[in-house]
Amino acid sequence: MKSRCGQRRQGILAFAAAMLVSLSGAATSVAFAAEVEPAGPREIAPSGADAIQAPATFFTINAVLAKLDRERGRGANAVRLAALTPPSTTATDAQPEAAAPAGAPPLGTEPFGLFAFRAPDNAIWRKWRTVEAEIASEQALLERCRSDAATCPPNAAQFLRLISAVKAKSGRAQLEEVNLGVNTAIRYVSDLVQHRELDRWSSPLASFATGKGDCEDYAIAKYAALREAGFPDADMRLLLVRDRTVRQDHAVLAARLDGRWMILDNRWAGLREDNGELNFAPLFAINHDGVHLFAKPYAKAAPLTAEAAPAAAGAEWAGSEPADAGGGGSLSTLPLLL
Repeated sequence: MKSRCGQRRQGILAFAAAMLVSLSGAATSVAFAAEVEPAGPREIAPSGADAIQAPATFFTINAVLAKLDRERGRGANAVRLAALTPPSTTATDAQPEAAAPAGAPPLGTEPFGLFAFRAPDNAIWRKWRTVEAEIASEQALLERCRSDAATCPPNAAQFLRLISAVKAKSGRAQLEEVNLGVNTAIRYVSDLVQHRELDRWSSPLASFATGKGDCEDYAIAKYAALREAGFPDADMRLLLVRDRTVRQDHAVLAARLDGRWMILDNRWAGLREDNGELNFAPLFAINHDGVHLFAKPYAKAAPLTAEAAPAAAGAEWAGSEPADAGGGGSLSTLPLLL
């Protein structure tokens, strides 16, 4: 049995140990509070009769992170960001660009770097089939003119002279010759004035016979002349476009030369390249393979102006005045071409 003196000594030692732990904790709290810049003392209600009132310490997450950065030698102005992926050298909130599927080409081989796919049967197909049949019929007349110039009609003889001039040149000069030759031979007159129709597509010799036509008549004549001169069919496209600069529908001829598409337009004496300067929204491409719709590739840039390019080719044409009351599908209406 221990004496009362021994019990009192053990009590004193226990009290001293408790005070030492308490003082050590208080010192640590004070030191930490000094580092994190406390927002201010605040009294806490005592939980018991003998409870000691002590100041509360408040701090922010940024202050704690800054303290840790200083301890780790990252500097007083170091910035820490939360991320689900490993850190990179650049911090940005920009949305990542959509990547093209593996193996997909960044740009298409059609004019303006687009892709093309066969369009459903519609009024454009019917107009093009009619023009193709007329061009084939006119080729027989041109052959007779080559063998017997004395009986050749004036319009066919004029067209043959243009073809000969185009054949005599090569490369860019060949395209310039046909562009200027057709632009000079035909005077612009709208279909409404000439034919009392909103939109009629004329064959080359028909346009040369009247000396009148609108934009698609120029493009068709250039297409046929280049074809007769030996220019590859695969390197030509009759383009139906939306000219966003003047907010009107238009038709031009595109010819591929050395891998680049050149634009032959009845409004310009010279050639233009589809290098982004033209404010065109290409909608339909027509050649010996028929009528095709355009599709934008994954890597294609945004439109040049606020008037956005149509999401689908038919949508742009559907908003134009109908040129064929016969209808026949969602793409059966045509624009009033310039």
